[in-house]
Amino acid sequence: MIKGIFSSGQAVNSRFVMALVICTALMSADKYLEPMQNVRSLLGYLITPVQWVSGLPGQLGVWAEKSAVSRASLQEENDRLRNESLVLKQKVQQMVSLRAENNRLRELLNAAELLDDKVQVAELVGVDPDPYTHHIIINKGEKHGVFVGQPILDAQGLMGQVIEVLPYTSRVLLLADSNHAIPVLVNRNGIRAIAVGSGRLDELALIYVPDTADIKQGDLLVSSGLGSRYPRGYPVATITSVEHDPGEPFAIVSARPSAQLDRSRYVLLVFSKDSKLPEPVIQTNEQEEQP
Repeated sequence: MIKGIFSSGQAVNSRFVMALVICTALMSADKYLEPMQNVRSLLGYLITPVQWVSGLPGQLGVWAEKSAVSRASLQEENDRLRNESLVLKQKVQQMVSLRAENNRLRELLNAAELLDDKVQVAELVGVDPDPYTHHIIINKGEKHGVFVGQPILDAQGLMGQVIEVLPYTSRVLLLADSNHAIPVLVNRNGIRAIAVGSGRLDELALIYVPDTADIKQGDLLVSSGLGSRYPRGYPVATITSVEHDPGEPFAIVSARPSAQLDRSRYVLLVFSKDSKLPEPVIQTNEQEEQP
Protein backbone atom coordinates (compact mmCIF):
# COMPACT_ATOMS: atom_id res chain seq x y z
CA MET A 1 0.00 0.00 0.00
CA ILE A 2 2.82 2.37 0.89
CA LYS A 3 4.38 1.56 -2.40
CA GLY A 4 1.14 2.56 -4.19
CA ILE A 5 1.08 5.89 -2.43
CA PHE A 6 4.63 6.70 -3.39
CA SER A 7 3.93 5.62 -6.95
CA SER A 8 0.90 7.98 -7.09
CA GLY A 9 2.96 10.87 -5.72
CA GLN A 10 5.69 10.23 -8.27
CA ALA A 11 3.11 10.25 -11.06
CA VAL A 12 1.77 13.63 -9.91
CA ASN A 13 5.28 15.06 -9.70
CA SER A 14 6.15 13.77 -13.13
CA ARG A 15 2.99 15.32 -14.54
CA PHE A 16 3.72 18.66 -12.91
CA VAL A 17 7.25 18.64 -14.23
CA MET A 18 5.99 17.76 -17.69
CA ALA A 19 3.45 20.59 -17.57
CA LEU A 20 6.13 23.00 -16.38
CA VAL A 21 8.39 21.99 -19.23
CA ILE A 22 5.60 22.39 -21.77
CA CYS A 23 4.71 25.84 -20.44
CA THR A 24 8.33 26.92 -20.53
CA ALA A 25 8.64 25.64 -24.06
CA LEU A 26 5.49 27.45 -25.17
CA MET A 27 6.60 30.69 -23.52
CA SER A 28 9.98 30.48 -25.23
CA ALA A 29 8.38 29.62 -28.55
CA ASP A 30 5.89 32.51 -28.19
CA LYS A 31 8.73 34.90 -27.52
CA TYR A 32 11.24 33.78 -30.08
CA LEU A 33 9.29 32.02 -32.84
CA GLU A 34 7.33 34.23 -35.28
CA PRO A 35 4.72 31.56 -36.30
CA MET A 36 3.47 31.58 -32.71
CA GLN A 37 2.02 35.05 -33.31
CA ASN A 38 -0.56 33.48 -35.62
CA VAL A 39 -1.32 30.81 -33.05
CA ARG A 40 -1.81 33.48 -30.34
CA SER A 41 -4.15 35.39 -32.63
CA LEU A 42 -6.16 32.23 -33.26
CA LEU A 43 -6.31 31.51 -29.55
CA GLY A 44 -7.48 35.11 -29.03
CA TYR A 45 -10.43 34.51 -31.37
CA LEU A 46 -11.28 31.35 -29.46
CA ILE A 47 -11.01 32.96 -26.04
CA THR A 48 -12.98 36.13 -26.87
CA PRO A 49 -16.46 34.51 -26.61
CA VAL A 50 -15.44 32.98 -23.29
CA GLN A 51 -14.29 36.37 -21.99
CA TRP A 52 -17.50 38.02 -23.26
CA VAL A 53 -19.69 35.40 -21.57
CA SER A 54 -17.72 35.61 -18.34
CA GLY A 55 -18.09 39.40 -18.27
CA LEU A 56 -21.78 39.35 -19.21
CA PRO A 57 -23.17 39.20 -15.62
CA GLY A 58 -21.19 42.27 -14.62
CA GLN A 59 -22.29 44.17 -17.72
CA LEU A 60 -25.91 43.22 -17.09
CA GLY A 61 -25.64 44.53 -13.56
CA VAL A 62 -24.20 47.85 -14.75
CA TRP A 63 -26.88 48.12 -17.48
CA ALA A 64 -29.66 47.38 -14.99
CA GLU A 65 -28.30 50.00 -12.60
CA LYS A 66 -28.05 52.60 -15.36
CA SER A 67 -31.53 51.73 -16.60
CA ALA A 68 -32.99 52.15 -13.13
CA VAL A 69 -31.26 55.51 -12.69
CA SER A 70 -32.27 56.63 -16.17
CA ARG A 71 -35.90 55.57 -15.62
CA ALA A 72 -36.09 57.41 -12.31
CA SER A 73 -34.48 60.47 -13.89
CA LEU A 74 -36.86 60.36 -16.85
CA GLN A 75 -39.87 59.92 -14.54
CA GLU A 76 -38.76 62.88 -12.46
CA GLU A 77 -38.21 64.99 -15.57
CA ASN A 78 -41.58 63.98 -16.98
CA ASP A 79 -43.29 64.97 -13.73
CA ARG A 80 -41.52 68.32 -13.76
CA LEU A 81 -42.42 68.97 -17.39
CA ARG A 82 -46.02 67.96 -16.75
CA ASN A 83 -46.28 70.42 -13.87
CA GLU A 84 -44.69 73.17 -15.95
CA SER A 85 -47.10 72.39 -18.79
CA LEU A 86 -50.09 72.74 -16.46
CA VAL A 87 -48.79 76.07 -15.16
CA LEU A 88 -48.21 77.33 -18.70
CA LYS A 89 -51.67 76.22 -19.81
CA GLN A 90 -53.20 78.07 -16.87
CA LYS A 91 -51.25 81.21 -17.81
CA VAL A 92 -52.34 80.84 -21.44
CA GLN A 93 -55.97 80.65 -20.31
CA GLN A 94 -55.50 83.84 -18.31
CA MET A 95 -53.82 85.50 -21.29
CA VAL A 96 -56.72 84.52 -23.57
CA SER A 97 -59.22 85.94 -21.09
CA LEU A 98 -57.22 89.15 -20.67
CA ARG A 99 -56.79 89.53 -24.43
CA ALA A 100 -60.53 89.12 -24.99
CA GLU A 101 -61.29 91.62 -22.24
CA ASN A 102 -58.82 94.11 -23.71
CA ASN A 103 -60.47 93.72 -27.11
CA ARG A 104 -63.88 94.40 -25.59
CA LEU A 105 -62.58 97.48 -23.80
CA ARG A 106 -60.90 98.69 -26.98
CA GLU A 107 -64.15 98.28 -28.92
CA LEU A 108 -66.01 100.14 -26.17
CA LEU A 109 -63.43 102.94 -26.27
CA ASN A 110 -63.73 103.20 -30.04
CA ALA A 111 -67.51 103.35 -29.74
CA ALA A 112 -67.26 106.10 -27.12
CA GLU A 113 -65.04 108.17 -29.40
CA LEU A 114 -67.66 108.02 -32.16
CA LEU A 115 -70.46 109.32 -29.92
CA ASP A 116 -71.35 112.99 -29.72
CA ASP A 117 -72.89 112.62 -26.27
CA LYS A 118 -71.02 112.30 -23.00
CA VAL A 119 -70.53 108.76 -21.80
CA GLN A 120 -69.34 106.96 -18.71
CA VAL A 121 -68.11 103.36 -18.53
CA ALA A 122 -69.88 100.97 -16.17
CA GLU A 123 -69.41 97.29 -15.42
CA LEU A 124 -72.07 94.61 -15.21
CA VAL A 125 -72.08 93.15 -11.68
CA GLY A 126 -75.32 91.16 -11.60
CA VAL A 127 -78.11 89.55 -13.65
CA ASP A 128 -81.72 89.13 -12.58
CA PRO A 129 -82.35 85.38 -12.11
CA ASP A 130 -86.03 85.68 -13.10
CA PRO A 131 -86.32 83.86 -16.48
CA TYR A 132 -89.30 86.04 -17.48
CA THR A 133 -87.45 89.35 -17.15
CA HIS A 134 -84.21 90.65 -18.63
CA HIS A 135 -82.62 92.96 -16.08
CA ILE A 136 -78.95 93.57 -15.30
CA ILE A 137 -77.17 95.40 -12.45
CA ILE A 138 -74.32 97.82 -13.13
CA ASN A 139 -71.80 99.27 -10.69
CA LYS A 140 -72.77 102.91 -11.17
CA GLY A 141 -75.54 104.68 -9.29
CA GLU A 142 -76.80 107.98 -7.96
CA LYS A 143 -73.37 108.94 -6.66
CA HIS A 144 -72.08 108.71 -10.24
CA GLY A 145 -74.85 110.83 -11.76
CA VAL A 146 -76.97 107.93 -13.08
CA PHE A 147 -80.70 108.71 -13.47
CA VAL A 148 -83.85 106.76 -14.26
CA GLY A 149 -84.44 106.47 -17.99
CA GLN A 150 -80.77 106.89 -18.88
CA PRO A 151 -79.79 104.97 -22.06
CA ILE A 152 -77.27 102.14 -21.86
CA LEU A 153 -75.27 100.82 -24.82
CA ASP A 154 -72.29 98.62 -25.56
CA ALA A 155 -69.78 98.74 -28.43
CA GLN A 156 -72.36 97.49 -30.95
CA GLY A 157 -75.59 99.31 -30.08
CA LEU A 158 -78.29 100.17 -27.57
CA MET A 159 -78.86 97.73 -24.72
CA GLY A 160 -81.66 99.30 -22.69
CA GLN A 161 -82.41 101.95 -20.08
CA VAL A 162 -82.00 102.48 -16.36
CA ILE A 163 -85.19 101.78 -14.41
CA GLU A 164 -83.91 101.92 -10.81
CA VAL A 165 -81.09 103.90 -9.24
CA LEU A 166 -79.40 103.17 -5.93
CA PRO A 167 -76.47 105.06 -4.42
CA TYR A 168 -73.79 102.87 -6.01
CA THR A 169 -75.64 100.49 -8.36
CA SER A 170 -78.44 100.68 -10.91
CA ARG A 171 -80.90 98.28 -12.50
CA VAL A 172 -81.16 98.25 -16.30
CA LEU A 173 -84.10 97.03 -18.40
CA LEU A 174 -82.79 95.36 -21.58
CA LEU A 175 -84.32 95.80 -25.03
CA ALA A 176 -85.31 92.13 -25.16
CA ASP A 177 -87.54 92.34 -22.09
CA SER A 178 -91.20 91.81 -22.98
CA ASN A 179 -92.10 95.05 -21.14
CA HIS A 180 -89.76 97.17 -23.21
CA ALA A 181 -90.51 99.12 -26.40
CA ILE A 182 -88.42 101.59 -28.39
CA PRO A 183 -89.31 103.74 -31.42
CA VAL A 184 -87.00 102.99 -34.33
CA LEU A 185 -86.61 103.81 -37.99
CA VAL A 186 -85.14 101.92 -40.93
CA ASN A 187 -81.77 103.45 -41.62
CA ARG A 188 -82.10 102.78 -45.36
CA ASN A 189 -85.31 104.72 -46.02
CA GLY A 190 -86.45 106.28 -42.73
CA ILE A 191 -89.61 104.18 -42.20
CA ARG A 192 -90.70 104.44 -38.57
CA ALA A 193 -91.71 101.48 -36.40
CA ILE A 194 -91.79 100.29 -32.80
CA ALA A 195 -89.51 97.47 -31.66
CA VAL A 196 -90.67 95.53 -28.62
CA GLY A 197 -88.95 92.82 -26.61
CA SER A 198 -89.92 89.24 -27.33
CA GLY A 199 -88.60 87.80 -24.08
CA ARG A 200 -85.61 86.33 -25.93
CA LEU A 201 -82.20 87.97 -25.84
CA ASP A 202 -81.61 87.35 -29.54
CA GLU A 203 -84.91 88.62 -30.94
CA LEU A 204 -87.02 91.79 -31.13
CA ALA A 205 -90.38 92.18 -32.83
CA LEU A 206 -91.64 95.14 -34.88
CA ILE A 207 -95.32 95.87 -34.32
CA TYR A 208 -97.85 97.64 -36.50
CA VAL A 209 -95.70 97.48 -39.62
CA PRO A 210 -97.92 97.90 -42.71
CA ASP A 211 -97.89 94.90 -45.00
CA THR A 212 -96.79 97.15 -47.86
CA ALA A 213 -93.92 98.81 -45.96
CA ASP A 214 -90.52 98.78 -47.66
CA ILE A 215 -88.66 96.72 -45.05
CA LYS A 216 -86.20 94.00 -46.07
CA GLN A 217 -84.10 91.42 -44.38
CA GLY A 218 -80.74 92.93 -43.41
CA ASP A 219 -82.07 96.47 -42.88
CA LEU A 220 -80.51 98.29 -39.94
CA LEU A 221 -82.84 99.77 -37.35
CA VAL A 222 -81.67 102.83 -35.42
CA SER A 223 -83.26 104.79 -32.62
CA SER A 224 -85.57 107.51 -33.94
CA GLY A 225 -85.30 109.82 -30.93
CA LEU A 226 -89.10 110.03 -30.59
CA GLY A 227 -90.35 110.07 -27.03
CA SER A 228 -87.14 111.75 -25.82
CA ARG A 229 -86.10 108.55 -24.07
CA TYR A 230 -83.31 107.39 -26.38
CA PRO A 231 -81.07 109.72 -28.41
CA ARG A 232 -81.43 109.57 -32.18
CA GLY A 233 -79.28 107.50 -34.49
CA TYR A 234 -78.01 104.65 -32.26
CA PRO A 235 -78.03 101.09 -33.73
CA VAL A 236 -80.82 99.01 -32.27
CA ALA A 237 -81.26 95.84 -34.36
CA THR A 238 -81.00 94.22 -37.79
CA ILE A 239 -84.02 92.80 -39.59
CA THR A 240 -83.82 89.00 -39.75
CA SER A 241 -87.18 88.07 -41.28
CA VAL A 242 -90.26 89.68 -42.85
CA GLU A 243 -93.42 87.59 -43.25
CA HIS A 244 -96.50 88.70 -45.14
CA ASP A 245 -99.77 87.05 -44.12
CA PRO A 246 -102.44 87.40 -46.81
CA GLY A 247 -105.49 89.20 -45.46
CA GLU A 248 -103.61 90.71 -42.50
CA PRO A 249 -102.91 94.47 -42.48
CA PHE A 250 -99.56 94.16 -40.72
CA ALA A 251 -96.43 92.19 -41.54
CA ILE A 252 -94.64 89.95 -39.05
CA VAL A 253 -91.14 91.39 -38.68
CA SER A 254 -88.34 90.03 -36.47
CA ALA A 255 -84.97 91.58 -35.75
CA ARG A 256 -81.76 90.68 -33.93
CA PRO A 257 -80.44 93.22 -31.38
CA SER A 258 -77.20 94.91 -32.38
CA ALA A 259 -75.92 94.91 -28.80
CA GLN A 260 -74.59 91.72 -27.26
CA LEU A 261 -77.23 91.54 -24.57
CA ASP A 262 -76.00 88.22 -23.17
CA ARG A 263 -72.25 88.87 -23.38
CA SER A 264 -71.32 92.49 -22.79
CA ARG A 265 -69.58 93.05 -19.46
CA TYR A 266 -68.74 96.72 -19.89
CA VAL A 267 -71.38 99.24 -20.96
CA LEU A 268 -71.65 102.94 -21.62
CA LEU A 269 -73.96 105.29 -19.76
CA VAL A 270 -75.09 108.02 -22.17
CA PHE A 271 -75.45 111.58 -20.89
CA SER A 272 -77.00 114.34 -22.96
CA LYS A 273 -74.82 117.23 -24.05
CA ASP A 274 -76.43 119.51 -21.49
CA SER A 275 -75.97 117.14 -18.54
CA LYS A 276 -72.78 117.12 -16.51
CA LEU A 277 -70.86 114.14 -15.32
CA PRO A 278 -70.37 114.09 -11.54
CA GLU A 279 -67.11 115.61 -10.38
CA PRO A 280 -64.84 113.33 -8.34
CA VAL A 281 -64.92 114.02 -4.62
CA ILE A 282 -61.46 115.02 -3.38
CA GLN A 283 -61.03 115.08 0.37
CA THR A 284 -58.69 117.82 1.56
CA ASN A 285 -56.55 117.80 4.67
CA GLU A 286 -58.85 120.33 6.32
CA GLN A 287 -61.81 117.98 5.79
CA GLU A 288 -59.83 115.10 7.25
CA GLU A 289 -58.99 117.15 10.37
CA GLN A 290 -62.63 118.08 11.03
CA PRO A 291 -64.29 115.78 13.56
